[in-house]
Amino acid sequence: MLTISDISYAVEGRPLFEGASARIPAGHKVGLVGRNGSGKTTLFRMIRGELALEGGEISLPERARIGGVAQEVPSSEVSLLDTVLAADVERAALMAEAEVATDAGRIAEVQTRLADIDAWSAEARASSILKGLGFDDAEQKMPCSAFSGGWRMRVALAGVLFAQPDLLLLDEPTNYLDLEGALWLESYLAKYPHTVIIISHDRGLLNRAVGAILHLEDRKLTFYQGPYDQFARQRAEQRAVQAAMAKKQQARVDHLQSFVDRFRAKASKAKQAQARLKMIEKIDLVAAPEEIARKVFTFPQPEELSPPIISIEGGETGYGGTPVLRRLNLRIDHDDRIALLGKNGQGKSTLAKLLSDRLGLMAGKMTRSGKLRIGYFAQHQVDELHIDETPLQHLQRMRPDTMQSKLRAQLAGFGLGADQAGTEVGRLSGGQKARLSLLLATLDAPHLLILDEPTNHLDIESREALVEALMDYSGAVILVSHDMHLLSLVADRLWLVSGGTVTPYEDDLEAYRRLLLSADKPAKVEKPKVEKPKRPDRDRLLALRAEVRKCEERVAKITDMHGKLSRKLADPAIYDAAKTAELAEWNRKFAEVEDGLARAEALWMAALEKLEAAEK
Repeated sequence: MLTISDISYAVEGRPLFEGASARIPAGHKVGLVGRNGSGKTTLFRMIRGELALEGGEISLPERARIGGVAQEVPSSEVSLLDTVLAADVERAALMAEAEVATDAGRIAEVQTRLADIDAWSAEARASSILKGLGFDDAEQKMPCSAFSGGWRMRVALAGVLFAQPDLLLLDEPTNYLDLEGALWLESYLAKYPHTVIIISHDRGLLNRAVGAILHLEDRKLTFYQGPYDQFARQRAEQRAVQAAMAKKQQARVDHLQSFVDRFRAKASKAKQAQARLKMIEKIDLVAAPEEIARKVFTFPQPEELSPPIISIEGGETGYGGTPVLRRLNLRIDHDDRIALLGKNGQGKSTLAKLLSDRLGLMAGKMTRSGKLRIGYFAQHQVDELHIDETPLQHLQRMRPDTMQSKLRAQLAGFGLGADQAGTEVGRLSGGQKARLSLLLATLDAPHLLILDEPTNHLDIESREALVEALMDYSGAVILVSHDMHLLSLVADRLWLVSGGTVTPYEDDLEAYRRLLLSADKPAKVEKPKVEKPKRPDRDRLLALRAEVRKCEERVAKITDMHGKLSRKLADPAIYDAAKTAELAEWNRKFAEVEDGLARAEALWMAALEKLEAAEK
């Protein structure tokens, strides 16, 4: 058991902990949550003994091993597999001793201990962990120097998971994982045999991998049983009760104070007034819960374009003449919300670069709407901000003719207030930098917004604000993210990037999650079963009906546009000789809309056929 008893600690005079206490039972999986800057990472450092407490005590069972991912694995010529195997220090030492030991008694002790810690299956276990985090068999034999920092962070994570410390401390472990790696980690941690504490803003991880929440607020620690959603409900109920009690108490105080103010000067009422003053002093006021500033994102809305905004036929793209993706036949409309699925290295980023015009086609045909504006956010762009400039200076460079007051308002719309607007980027938090990058990506009111891991460094409130902004945004969205909560709320279409191409994924995200988690399990040999007629799956029917409604709405929109263009072309004035160029432009638009209407009607018919087949 981890016991935190009455601890106190301050940074530069600002108290982070004052009399904070908590007990984490052995074997529990716990999510550590709290506002940015509240002291979560500091608590980890105190548990590891890296910081000296100013008061109180943190205790663990004697000889308990503590592990965590402090930094990435150094670049070296040691293979990934050997690097992970070396992370279990006891096993590595025993294996080395077994090679040179000559005393029969000691040899027996070493071999017994190696058997106790299951040393002979170590290589298979290490390989399995590396595979779960995205490294195939060939990559596991490659040296660490062949991989970038983000990938070496995965190796460091693999090492600490393999070593299986008694207390595992993980600080935002999914920030350097893709969706597949994050889902694997959730499953692995749920079965981890010892105690785990995770700092995370990933609601999926906090709901599926942990069974309790440790909440850091107002310099205190509170332990809640249950996953994050249960904790959030309990907190909301507590805040409502606290607010009601504070309101009632304040009303009583106000009533007593009004009597005092009214009759204090009257001799006949002086004693009663004094009695009421004493009553006020004795009331132990319940503090009203602090109002949490609502975090928002404000995305500018683009004008509507004729569909499709992008279409690709027989496309092929890659790097240096080597194709990465082939047989691309894709279409994006102005209201599409598409999530890209697929294991790392399959080409999700390549597709994002192609769609954002950062990479060209090697073969095939791509058609874009003439006025199409694209916003692109990728995690590396956060690192490419000018660290010696303020957010305001970033905007002034892009909008030199815009009044400073308007630029400040735009920054405020992304949660960057007056203080942050004038602070050098190098001194901003990771979340504030991400907000600035999102603002820069959406500054021109793009018709298509491509977001590659937008939630890294964003806290839970900011992630919820991003979801709301994307739901209100009228343009198209392409999402790559390890945040299942974000994908499930925003995306209504799924594309699978796999096998060198891109295809629609017809099932839902939960089915994809099950598919990934079962991919490495051996197939079960099952006896032939007599097929029984199945009742239609309710969730699938609901999804198919929703798709039919969406297709109907799309057909209605395009039909309305078709009618407007028909009336425009029926106007004799447009056929004036001086308006030849304008007439050609209207004819081109009419042809695009007719083509779009035919496609939309075909999709509608296909959706209806699927629904009818499912309802039989």
